[in-house]
Amino acid sequence: MPHIHKNIDFTVEVFIVFANTVLLRKHDKYGIWLSVGGHIELNEDPNQAAIREVKEEVGLNIRLVDDLLPFERATPEYKELIPPKFLNRHRINDIHEHVTLTYFATTDNHAIQVGLDEKSSELKWFTKEEIESNTEILDRIKVYALRALAEVRSSK
Repeated sequence: MPHIHKNIDFTVEVFIVFANTVLLRKHDKYGIWLSVGGHIELNEDPNQAAIREVKEEVGLNIRLVDDLLPFERATPEYKELIPPKFLNRHRINDIHEHVTLTYFATTDNHAIQVGLDEKSSELKWFTKEEIESNTEILDRIKVYALRALAEVRSSK
């Protein structure tokens, strides 16, 4: 998706848990292990973007983890959103930044189907021990991934 603004974009990232593992992908452009995610489009909310990005990038249907009590049904005028687990702002290059909403999710299926537009072919379901011992994974990604594994009960 093209950038919405030359200086800053809003993005989502999703740490997906299945059978006590968490999915990471090696970013094709930066060569580092990250979660699945991407830009929030103008016609969607962050929850929709998280679900769409995961489906497009790895073909998984997910359920975002929600700590809120259920609300009455949404109306056309109002919809309660699942809040992110983390929120950060980081520089992409000298002139561009991202504000990223980080979500945790579960899936009932671990079979990854890489999207046609995806260039990253390195995807892996990591255990807690693999996350802790992997020196290629950035500290902030380790924190998010380990927290997802600790907090999310997967269905398998």
